[in-house]
Amino acid sequence: MFQFRSLSSAQHEDASANQSPDVNLSETIAERASGEEEQSMPKRISEIKISEVLKAKHTTRWVEPVISKDATLREAILVCIEGKLSGMMVVDQADATDQKCVGLITSRDLLRIMAASIKEGKSSEDIMKQTVTKQMTPINQVIYGRPDETIGMCRAIMAKLGIKCLPILGGSRVEGILTTRDLSDFYVDAKDRGGKRNYLTDVSGRVGLTSDTSMAEPPMFLRGHLALSHAPLYLNVGVAEYPHPFKFETGVGGNRRDYGHGQELSSDPELSEDAYFVKEVELLDESGTDMQNVLYMGVADGVGSWREYGVDPRDFSHKLMEECGNVLSDASAQCMVQGGNECRMISPAELLAQSYEITKEANVIGSATACVGLFDSVRHQLHFSNIGDSGIIVLRHIDADVAGALRRDRSTPKVERKSDLRIAFVSQQQLKSFNHPFQMGWTGEEIVEKNSSFKHAKDSCTSSVHILRGDIIIMATDGLFDNVDIDDIASIALEWEQENKFIDGAGINGRNKRWASGKSLTELSARAIPSLADILCQKARDNSLDSSIDSPFALLAKENDIMWSGGMPDDCTVIAMHVVGQPSQSGLLEDGAGIRLLSNESPR
Repeated sequence: MFQFRSLSSAQHEDASANQSPDVNLSETIAERASGEEEQSMPKRISEIKISEVLKAKHTTRWVEPVISKDATLREAILVCIEGKLSGMMVVDQADATDQKCVGLITSRDLLRIMAASIKEGKSSEDIMKQTVTKQMTPINQVIYGRPDETIGMCRAIMAKLGIKCLPILGGSRVEGILTTRDLSDFYVDAKDRGGKRNYLTDVSGRVGLTSDTSMAEPPMFLRGHLALSHAPLYLNVGVAEYPHPFKFETGVGGNRRDYGHGQELSSDPELSEDAYFVKEVELLDESGTDMQNVLYMGVADGVGSWREYGVDPRDFSHKLMEECGNVLSDASAQCMVQGGNECRMISPAELLAQSYEITKEANVIGSATACVGLFDSVRHQLHFSNIGDSGIIVLRHIDADVAGALRRDRSTPKVERKSDLRIAFVSQQQLKSFNHPFQMGWTGEEIVEKNSSFKHAKDSCTSSVHILRGDIIIMATDGLFDNVDIDDIASIALEWEQENKFIDGAGINGRNKRWASGKSLTELSARAIPSLADILCQKARDNSLDSSIDSPFALLAKENDIMWSGGMPDDCTVIAMHVVGQPSQSGLLEDGAGIRLLSNESPR
């Protein structure tokens, strides 16, 4: 059974042991008095320790937030509602004296399970019979806090990760589950919740809506997008792939001297340990009644250390991505012949799982990080699953009036700013430690070690992002993100837009008027998008060879007490996607995917 472990704090030395005998007594008394005064001063809420929040919560109402791993979905819902719980630790109750935690399940998980099961056509009885073990977050993926951490720290973690339940770990035991409700309750004293005065002040003037109440019109800056919300969106896609600058057929140079000062930097993408695929297939939509074109894409980064064992790091990553394409082709072909539930959309995690099983059956040794996504053009959703340090970012224009209330570029005078291209989404990476990402892999035999770097598709970070017309989506391996700051990626993308007149002097208001008039630059987008992928790859290479900069990799290294300057030379693969309102009629591949590849090669 996996148990969390926390490092114990170092013991503080007794201050009096090192105190000089001729210290001025009056100064010492004054210092102590000052310290006592500081301690007596009320703390800011954000500085209060989580242990205080749990103490207040458990004093008011104690409900053990646990459920058996053998419990059904029906039982979990009842426990959740009756106990007013937002989340529960899933425990193995084989030993009544020591309940071992095996996972976490939340109320949001329960709703998600029900929604997915309804879409799959399961009966209500079958849905309620499912066990929580199959749907919970496994214990080795649970994010947790510690009792000595502050409200501010835990609130920041929950906001960044989008979670509402945070188990609090003391030693190797879960002392409670912190929720967003607990944090809000801690701000309000019990006496301020009830009584006549509080009702008259806080409730009486705001209870009850009149019968003529209606919803307000959407904000002006959203109306242009909402007017097009029922129309499908499309992706123009460009791909660029650069090998490690010091890569040669039999290996890779550790630096320019090892590689050879007189030689040109490596440029053959066949030498890259990265791999990718982009494929459009026709499958049944979520309703199971209509056929829909779905665009899938993915990148994988082969782990170079396999070279030390005589294994080519390219083999596993290339096979993994190749089989993703094959699985989709087979599913689409089967759908045309048989139909039925077997040809529904394949989730990115399921696609990764199927591809991995085929790769394993072929006994391809190696490992790779991987990120696979699918774009649902009808529902405007980008779904993805990520294992390791590859990932996805979404860039979006924000109207200047709206951006004023948000973090934005302050270097350009306000009168000159018409729009802001902002980072709307960044996928979460998965690392075992610094420069040691989790990965999918095969050694020739199953790995049973629980702390292994190898993960399965079910362990991936899986999420969805709502996409708007005009968004720019970047999927890439760590060769990009280790060398180019995300803000710099946004700046490069904005320059690309301005150069191709997607955004001009009129800003996004002018762009929205162009869309409303039916004028589309889809064909221009299809021709230009490969250049954005290439510019980003070239920028990553330039930065990786510049020893005078602090790259994202170098900054993170220093935060982990590792001295590093400059960039991180590596393979780099970028899939750049531009969201447009009309399908492109040019640049189609032989398999019909609406993409443009930089080198006009087939996906690899």
